[in-house]
Amino acid sequence: MRRVVITGAGTINALGHDVPTTMEAFRQGRCGIGPLEFRDVDRLSIQIGAQVHPWKAEDYFNRQQILLYDKFTQFALLAAKQAVAQAGLDFQGALGLRSGVVLGTAGGGLNTWDENYRTVYEEGKNRVHPFVVPKLMNNAAASHVSMEFGLRGPAFTVATACASSNHAMGLAFQMVRSGGAQVMLTGGSEAMLCFGGVKAWEGLRVMSKDACRPFSANRNGMVQGEGAGVFVFEDYEHAHARGADILAEVVGFAMSSDAQDIVMPSAQGAERAITAALHDAGLNPEDVGYINAHGTGTAANDKTECAAVAHAFGHHADRLMISSTKAMHGHIIGGTGAVELLACIMALRDGVIAPTIGYQEADPECGLDVVPNEAREARVDAVLSNAFAFGGLNAVIALRRI
Repeated sequence: MRRVVITGAGTINALGHDVPTTMEAFRQGRCGIGPLEFRDVDRLSIQIGAQVHPWKAEDYFNRQQILLYDKFTQFALLAAKQAVAQAGLDFQGALGLRSGVVLGTAGGGLNTWDENYRTVYEEGKNRVHPFVVPKLMNNAAASHVSMEFGLRGPAFTVATACASSNHAMGLAFQMVRSGGAQVMLTGGSEAMLCFGGVKAWEGLRVMSKDACRPFSANRNGMVQGEGAGVFVFEDYEHAHARGADILAEVVGFAMSSDAQDIVMPSAQGAERAITAALHDAGLNPEDVGYINAHGTGTAANDKTECAAVAHAFGHHADRLMISSTKAMHGHIIGGTGAVELLACIMALRDGVIAPTIGYQEADPECGLDVVPNEAREARVDAVLSNAFAFGGLNAVIALRRI
């Protein structure tokens, strides 16, 4: 089995248009959540979110590209370009044949759906643009990333709600580790902040009207965000031979299904994914210093996740640092695990633990060290990133400092 390392990272989200800006926001505990700005927002009960500002597609893409790229594809392409530039890779020739892309998304081209439903139902038009289908399909971002860089190996999309990015990155890790690919671009992208996207989520009654407060006793729901995170996962021997700057090593991945409820999480299902990821990575519980939590800020998720961590880590749970960065960049749904992986890399590479901001009141059912409100300096050698999705789908990734 080959070792797998991360040699490039890129992002665009409410905290910043690149990785350095995002990591600085993590260090500062800056919140990217604010009033939503799009058509008909006044008809929504929920009017806050973590939008990417400023955002003008024309600053990055020409008219023909905008006709083909939904916003989630635009985000993915920008993040992928940053990651490839940092990695310093050229996929021409043989490397392109041994490289691929797997991305996660839950909503895909939701902005395109929203715009064209308006065209047909509200404006009464009988035709839509011929590019609507290739623009809205969930695999659009992965396909355009493959075309942008000439990646002729595996290329596909994973859609597992809020765990989509972690599942995508886990599968990319397994492909490089097994020798099925030499390099994989992986991560996720989401752009659900439009009228139809937020209106649909309102129906679940899990959204906060004022703030995201993970693990705090007075938490009252999640806040949606948008954006993308993309990474270069590379065979260690290949990266070492070319003198690449290695950000972290991916050492384990596991997934499980609760097989129980379509929306309510299960501590047992989450715990099985955590313990299996540790086993896959060859890590003992005591080896892990930090967990980036799923931490949505809902009553059910936060206490369930804390219970899962406590059971999985036993006596070491009290010495773990666990934080949720969703209070800063929002819940990016299918793209959230990718942006959150940046906090894991920052912990390993820079020794800075991103905080759980918005924390106000201790909750006995969330009695772990949640790094409240302020970043913390600490050396950690191994970390986990949790993702627990609607449908009872769990995916946990383990990274190690190198």
